[in-house]
Order: sequence, then C-alpha cells, then structure tokens
Amino acid sequence: MRVYTEAVTLPKTELRLQALKAAFSSLKHPVRFVVTSSTAGECSCEIDCVSDIANYGLPGSGIFDFTPRRFENTDRFNAVMIVPTGIGASIGGHCGDANAVARLLASACDTLITHPNVVNAADVNEMTENALYVEGSILTRFMMGRIGLQKVRSNRLMLLMDKHQYKAFNDGAANVVSVARVCLGLDCDVLQMPGTTTFTSGYTKAGRAAGEIAHAEEIFEIVASCRSKYDAIALTTRIEVPFELELKYYKSPDVVNPFGGIEAMLTHSLATAFDIPCAHSPMALTLTGTNNLFETLGVTDPRKAADAISRTYLFSILKGLHKAPRIVHDGGLTVADVSCLVIPDGCIGLPTLAALEQDIPVIAVRENKNLMRNKLEDLPFKPGKLFVVENYWEAAGIMTALKAGVSPATVRRPLQDTVIKGRE
Repeated sequence: MRVYTEAVTLPKTELRLQALKAAFSSLKHPVRFVVTSSTAGECSCEIDCVSDIANYGLPGSGIFDFTPRRFENTDRFNAVMIVPTGIGASIGGHCGDANAVARLLASACDTLITHPNVVNAADVNEMTENALYVEGSILTRFMMGRIGLQKVRSNRLMLLMDKHQYKAFNDGAANVVSVARVCLGLDCDVLQMPGTTTFTSGYTKAGRAAGEIAHAEEIFEIVASCRSKYDAIALTTRIEVPFELELKYYKSPDVVNPFGGIEAMLTHSLATAFDIPCAHSPMALTLTGTNNLFETLGVTDPRKAADAISRTYLFSILKGLHKAPRIVHDGGLTVADVSCLVIPDGCIGLPTLAALEQDIPVIAVRENKNLMRNKLEDLPFKPGKLFVVENYWEAAGIMTALKAGVSPATVRRPLQDTVIKGRE
C-alpha cells in the first residue's frame, strides 16, 4: 500500500464540485485535492491518492461528495481558518507560525475552526479555548456538508511511534507524553511500531511539498485494530529528508517546508479511512544529524524557531488532539454554522469551492504569499461573498463587520452613490 500524488489538467469549466466528482471518478482513493494554478482556459491540479485499501473502507471519489447546506445558522459567528500545508505560505507555512494569527481571528468570532498546520509549533500550541483543532481532510468533509463536529471535554489518545535505532528518541517521545499527562491531564497510551512504513519527502512539479509513503499497511492495520479503543491517534515517524535539504530549509526563507506535505498525506488517508482525528510530528533521523542541526542553526528565522528548540516536535499535536472534536454524521456543529472562511490569497481546494457554492463569505489574504497561482476573483462569487484583503488585520476587521451585519463597503470612503437601477 502506498500514498502518492497524481497531477491532472482540467478545463476551467470543470472547476465545480459536481464536475470534479465526475472528472475523478476513475481514481480509486483520492484523499486530497488542490488547484496549483489556473488560466482562463484550464486548471492544473494535484491529487493525493492511496492504493490498495479496499478493506479499510475509503469511499472511492468520496472526497468530492457534496451536500450543500439548506440554510445558515446565524445564532453564532463561527469562522474557518485554513493555511494549506506544503505550499510555502509566508504565514503558517513553517512551524506553527500562524498561531498569533489564529489567536487574533479567534477573538473576532465565537468559534474558530482550524487545522493542525496552523498551530502545530513543535512543543508549542497556543490555540485559544474557542478554537477547534480539526485535521485537514475532516475539515474538508465538514465544509462539504458530509459530517458534523462534536465538541468534547477530552479524548483518549494512542501515540504510534516508529521504533528508532536510537532509543533516546523513543524515550523522548514517552517523556513528552508524560509531560502532557501531567500538564494537560491527558489520557494517552504509547505503542512502538516496527517502523517498516517509509516516508520519503519530495516536491511536486508545482513546488508543493509532498512525497510518497510506502508499506502504509502497517500503520493502517494498527489503527484498524485499536480504533474502537481510542478517540484520536497521534503519530511520530521518521521522514526521509536529506540533512542538506533540512539545513537549507532552515537557512533559506524561500525553501518550502519539506515535512508538512507528506504528513498531511498520511493524516488525510487515516482520517478518511477511519473517521478519527489524527495528527503527525516528524521524528529526527539520527542523533548526529540532530546535534549538527542544533549546532549549525544558531539564531534562526523566527517562523522556524520552534523546531530549533525541540527534539521531538511532539507536544503540540498532543495538546491539539486532547480536545479535538469528534466526527459525527448526525448533528453537532455543521457547515450550516459556518459564517466565513479565511484563506491565503490564491488557494483553491475543496473548502474554497464548497464555500463558493454555499454562499459562505471567503476572506483571502494577499500578504500570506504562497506557491499557488490562482486568481480567486475569476471564480463566480456572488457580490459581497469574496473579500480580498491585504493582511490579517483587515481580515479580522471584515469578520467583525460581517458579525455586526455591517456591509464592509459602508465604512470606507469614498462611498459610492446610491443608483436607481432600471432608470433610462
């Protein structure tokens, strides 16, 4: 069993949810979809897929299944914040460096629904009490109207970790679990795996971080065996990244984080197959490499500094999964409760298309530059449903205006004249 990426080019006219389902019906098990670039006539897409998993229940082209909401619940103002993994986002593309932004946006809404890439900062996770930690594929299905989210008081976790040739890394992971038990009151068991699944990081033609996972059946079989006993799954495994590339990433502002893409491929696959919250942290490859990295880095880019002070990168996912909402298929928080979606400008995936088709306002932030080459203004948004802003300060302001029922245009000057339509 392997997890891999396929590239597909589509006519721009097929960039609709119903058309996408038909276009990708031949793919056995797609788990992630992204439009990397688009022109007036066509779209370049990349799809992460899983092979040979019929026994685990992945629903074919099910990621494109869409149940539109019939109404909007306006009792509360709930926002979804997404920073897609592996696209080199200036904010949120490194090591939990969108934590502060998430805290800002959370202050402007009743509930902020976000995903691990936004707040996972190695041993740091500063999500607020009104934030929900939702794995990316679960968040996509939520936006597509396929599931609901049930808030919890706490989850029972299983940590799955590779057996490492250096025992210190396994001991370190166990110690982090102990810290989470003492500080969070976490209920968590630890299982050491043989480590036969291999994770090889790489980049797609579009420059997006991805890679390939081989022999994934080991992890799938373990999760299948313990699914009924646990509410969430944490994973820490080795990812094959050359030391030179890892060092280059930390030293250069232009290199896309090589870890996040393949981590998302794994968690999307598991969450889709087993309907269970999960998150992953990378396990260092060697003691020598880790020591060399620490000695070489010095004072690093603030967006990557959380990695520079950790040896396990693990505590953040334990904290997130501690209260990650459960997946429910009847009731709970649903897409009918979503008031807006906040994304980096240029990002088109299933959540963006789901928002478009359900008239959910989308706030796109230009300052969060990334590799995606799409113009959101070309999509058929209705008037007042797409706001392209310069930064997250403005995004928070738009959210506050929407929450107050104030048209954002009315608080800007000059104010356009009122026009009587139909007058000759």
